[in-house]
Amino acid sequence: MSSRPELRGRAARLARLLPAGAGQAARTPFVLLVVLLLGGGLIGLLVLNSALSEGAFRLDDLQKNTKSLTDEEQQLQRDVDAYSAPDALQRRARELGMIPGGDPAFLDPDGTVKGVPGAAARQTSVRIPLVRPPEAIATAPTATPTPTPTPTPTATPTTSSPVDSGFVPQATTAPPTQPSPTPGR
Repeated sequence: MSSRPELRGRAARLARLLPAGAGQAARTPFVLLVVLLLGGGLIGLLVLNSALSEGAFRLDDLQKNTKSLTDEEQQLQRDVDAYSAPDALQRRARELGMIPGGDPAFLDPDGTVKGVPGAAARQTSVRIPLVRPPEAIATAPTATPTPTPTPTPTATPTTSSPVDSGFVPQATTAPPTQPSPTPGR
């Protein structure tokens, strides 16, 4: 039992040698490290959350823009379909003074003619003068050139033609047309 009092004496001497706040001093860096890690994590989460929110707003804007552009594309496609309908093309051609063509003739690669060409039927169509935009009138030259007459070429039938009807088509010159005020139409 003598060892017990000895141990107590030694422990008391050791306790006097060690400073009283040594346990507290060793915990301070650990606590600071944990606080800094938690603070850094919270700041990182805040930055990540802000970036995700910004991305969500941008995605919403892009989706609205895509919907708007899709609607515009569909409207333009409907316009193209309306302008390319046969009745619209026929009406526009008549406005430009065009008439339906006659019966066509076809040339084979060897030069033979297939079919009998027919002239286009003359129709008394009302020519609607096209109105030129004011910009074109302001920049138009003052002197109008007079067209020079060109000789009308005549087509000669080929001797190797199986269909030789004696018809010699004559090229006709159409009066010059004014350009359309609307491009592409």
